[in-house]
This record gives sequence, C-alpha cells and structure tokens, in this order.
Amino acid sequence: MRLIDLHIDGFGKFHDLDVRFEDGLNVVYGRNEAGKSTLHTFIRCMLFGLERGRGRASKNDLYSRYEPWQNRALYGGRLRLEKDGTVYRIERIFQKEQKSLTIVNETSGKKVDPTPAFMDSLLGGLTETTYNNTISIGQLKSATDGGMVAELRNYIANMNTSGNMALNITKATAHLKAKRKEFERQLVPEAARSYTALISEIHSLEKEIAAPEYENQLGAYQNIRSQVKSLLTEKQEEREALLQKISRGRQALSGAQFTDEASIDAYRRETRETFQKYEALTRDSQSGWRTLAAAAVCILAVLTGVAAILAFLQNIQAFPLVGTLDILTRLFGNASGIAAALLAILCGLFLVAGIFLLVKDKSLKKDAAMLSKILQETFSRHLGDSAISEEAMQAFEARMDEYLRLSQVLVRSEQSAKEEEAAIASLKEREVTCDDAISRQQRSQWELEKKLDRMTSCKDQVETLKTTLAENERIREEISAIDLALDTMTELSGTIRSSFGLYLNKTASDLVSGITGGIYDSISVDENLNLFLNTPTKLIPVDQVSSGAMDQVYLALRLSAARLIQGNDASGQMPLIFDDSFVLYDDERLRTALRWLTQTFDCQIIMFTCHRREAQMLTAEQIPYHLISI
Repeated sequence: MRLIDLHIDGFGKFHDLDVRFEDGLNVVYGRNEAGKSTLHTFIRCMLFGLERGRGRASKNDLYSRYEPWQNRALYGGRLRLEKDGTVYRIERIFQKEQKSLTIVNETSGKKVDPTPAFMDSLLGGLTETTYNNTISIGQLKSATDGGMVAELRNYIANMNTSGNMALNITKATAHLKAKRKEFERQLVPEAARSYTALISEIHSLEKEIAAPEYENQLGAYQNIRSQVKSLLTEKQEEREALLQKISRGRQALSGAQFTDEASIDAYRRETRETFQKYEALTRDSQSGWRTLAAAAVCILAVLTGVAAILAFLQNIQAFPLVGTLDILTRLFGNASGIAAALLAILCGLFLVAGIFLLVKDKSLKKDAAMLSKILQETFSRHLGDSAISEEAMQAFEARMDEYLRLSQVLVRSEQSAKEEEAAIASLKEREVTCDDAISRQQRSQWELEKKLDRMTSCKDQVETLKTTLAENERIREEISAIDLALDTMTELSGTIRSSFGLYLNKTASDLVSGITGGIYDSISVDENLNLFLNTPTKLIPVDQVSSGAMDQVYLALRLSAARLIQGNDASGQMPLIFDDSFVLYDDERLRTALRWLTQTFDCQIIMFTCHRREAQMLTAEQIPYHLISI
C-alpha cells in the first residue's frame, strides 16, 4: 500500500493544500510550527476517522485541536492511495453536522461501500491503536502506548486459536519442494546469455551510430547545394548579360572600324592632321597669290619675249646674214645680240615659273579637294553630317572620346567576364563537392538506417528477453523464498509452537541490530512489553541506556510488531510514518538509521522533520528520496 497524494480543504492551519507523495522515501521538511504534526494527524484521521469527544473532553480532543482556523465549514479533505494495483480516493468531512465518508475506486470508476470489512481489508487489518503504536511514530513517541499490550495479546490469542501457528512442518516442506521443482522447470537458462549478447551488440551499435560520420548533415549539404545552384544560375545570367553587352560594344567599335583604344587614338590623330592640312590648303587656295603671281610672270615672259624678238630683229637688220656660223657670231658677238639672247632666256624662265605656279596651284586645289572628300566621308560616317568645320571637328573628337570610353568599358567588362568565369568555375567545383558530400551522406544514412533497424530489432528481442528474464527472476525469487522458507522452517521447527513473544523478540532483535549498526544485537520483550538488552551477565532494562539507544530500541519494537502484524509483503504493508522521530539521534546514529531503513523496508516511508540534516545525509549517501517542503 502507498499514499499517492492528499488535499486538505480545511484542517488546523492548512487551507486548500495539496501534497503529493512518491514511492520509496519521502522527506517532509518544515520549520517548527510549520504544520508537520498537523499533516501527520490529517493522514491518520483520513484513514481511521475523527470523532468528537463528549462533555469536557471535547475541549481538548483532536477534533477541537484541529478545527480549521479559517472557515470551519470546510473541515475535511481527501486522500488518494494505491492498494494491490487499485487506486482508491478517500473523501471525508469531519464537520459534526455534515460528517461523511466516501470511497471511490478510481481504477474502476465506481464508489465503494465503506463497510468495516472493506476498511479492514484496505488497512491491512490495522486498527487505529495498532497504527498509532507501530507504523505511525509520532513526535518524540517511539515507545508504545499501553493499548499496544492488549492489541498484541488479542493478536497472539487469535493466532493460537486459529491454528495458524501450528503448521505441519512435514507437509509444508514436501509442498515447498514440489513447488521448487515446478519453478525450476519453468526457468529458461539461455535467456541470460542471449540477453547479454544482445546488450553487447546494442552498445556496439550505439557507439558506431554516435560516430561523426553518421551525423545527419544531408539537409545542410542539400541547402548548400541549392544555394550554390542558385548563385551559379545568377552568375551565369550576369555573365551572359555581360557578354551580350561586350558583344554589342565590340560590334559598335567594329562598325566604326576600331579594335582598341590605340586604333581610336590613331584614327583621331590622323583625322586631326588631315583637318589641319585641309585648313592650311584651304587658306592657301583662298588667298589667290599663286594665280596672281603666275599671271604676272606670264606677262613678264611675254614682254621679255617681245623685247628679245625686237632686239634680235634689229641685230639682223644691222648685220645681214651670210651663213649659219656667221649668224651666230653676229648674234652673240655684239652687245645687242647678247641682250636679245638674255631677254630670250629670261622670257623662258618667266614662262617656266608661270607654268610652275599654275601647276602648283592646281595641285593644291586637287589636294584640298581630296582632303575635303576624306573629311566629308569621316564626318558623315561618325556625325551624320558631311559639313567641314571646327565645330564638326570638335564633335568628331567628342565622338572619339565616347568610343574611347566604350573601349575602356569593354576592357573592364571583359576583365569582369573573366572574373565571372572564374567564379562560375569555382561554383561548379563547389556543386560537384556538394554532390559528392550528399552521395556520401545518403550512403552513410542508408548504413545508419540499417544499423538502427538492427538495433531496433535487438531492442525488441531484449524487451522480449526482459520479460523472460523477469519471469526467471521471479521464479528464482520464488525458489529463493522457498529455500528461505525451508531453512526458516528447519531452524524454527523446534520453537514454532512457542508463544508469539519469541517471534517478537527475534524480529525486534534483528531490527535493533540493523538500526544500531550491530552495537546491540539482541533484546528481550516480556509479556507486558517491557524491554531488556541482553548482555553476557544480565538483562539490562532499556531505560538504563542512553536516550538515543532507548529510542532506537523502542523504534525496533514498533517496526517488528508492524512487520509481524502486516507480514513481509511490501505491497500489503502500510507506509511507515515518522514525525521528528530522530531528534535524539546524533549524526552517526542518524546516518546508520537512514541507511538501515531504506535497505530493510521496501514499503513507502514518510519522514516529517524540522531539520535539514536528514535530506543532506540522504543526498551525501546517494539515497534517493522525494523532498516536500511545507
């Protein structure tokens, strides 16, 4: 039996309080006057009820002492407990005018009639007097009340008259041996070996699965690959747009018959030189001085020619011609003849100079026309207008600057295109790397799934074997219990018909040995429940030992009586409840008592204390417990 939780509507200082208990050891901590004894008394009243006294006694009875401080109409609460796998909820109202008891089987969802027989079964046969003097150990009250004497005597009488103490050892031994053989046939010995092998394989698989290579990074790599692909597409589109831009720029330069900046600079320089030559030729041709000079020279040639003819005719008249040689002699042999010859030469020179000037003027005009045609074609092609002027030349040079900038932009764009190409190549490498990593991840995840499947299969087999092992353990426990029963019956066969006091002495001696850590290993209890410690020479009354030892002995007596009355089955035992029961214990005695309690009793234990040392010692000793603070 174990307590699950409780709710106090109103009881003493508590109002609307919830407390939950756990299996095993529960430590309820609260300072003095925090209400530990109130909570302890509430549990007792929920189990056995709370009756109001009559007359003068009612002024100081439990009912009056624990009436709610607030709203006396809410005098009561509920307690949930579990007995033999069934959860029951006990609801009580202690208010005299509204007194009630309701028990609900929460497992089946039905109310239970709280008959005396049912309550006796639920409480394991304990009366309130037995409860107060065994499992419920109040504050500084380890010694039993006088009523325990009557309870034990009644129990002894019932045991002796019912025949339960008069067992047939021979029949019991034969029955137990037959049961032992039956249990041995049910054992599956190879289950432990298979279980061990499977556990070892599971540990090995868990170690392999925990390796870094099986860490699931598939999603991460897929995200990276998706990002790389997106970035690659973006880069390729950017590069394609850039290449198209470069292509259009190159077409524009090629259409203008340019290849690079040098070709543009050379073309502009040649055009500037042509323009300058054209301007110079135009200025020369427009001045007309060569034409005037040629006309003047021709006139001089005519005049000198006429003068030469006249001089020659005069010389012939003065000197008639006889023969050729004589003519030449006469012509150049005198001053008039020489003058005529000189005039004739001068006339020829003037004539040649005039012709030269005319030819030169014509040549210059031809060159100017040719340069004009070149410039017109140049300006028409680049400016759309063939007019030749300084403004046109400036516009041409501005156009060339545009081509220069275009060429520079193309150079930079081509460099960017190369960088984009390198980036695309790098992204493609990353994509290939991601594909490889994803392939490895898929392979490792496939291997991981196989290992997980195998591990799941092993665990399933382990769970199946656990049932078999648990059954084996249960059977072995049954066999051990049978062996213990056989040994116990053999050992106690000579005394099993003796009085119940011998059993109480034996059980109490065993418990006092444990609770004192072996300092005292034997006690005697007489028919009046007076206690003595055995020594080699005499029996010492327990009231002559230290208060701490005395408290331990009385505690052993309580617990031995509870064990004998309830039996050794933990599932049928009620929780042990201690209310500041270890105040007189020093630290070493307390540490020994805590270890002994948790090792000796498998039932639920609830320990009320106003000190923190119990929790600190349990923590230090690594003894599991549930702490409740109020």
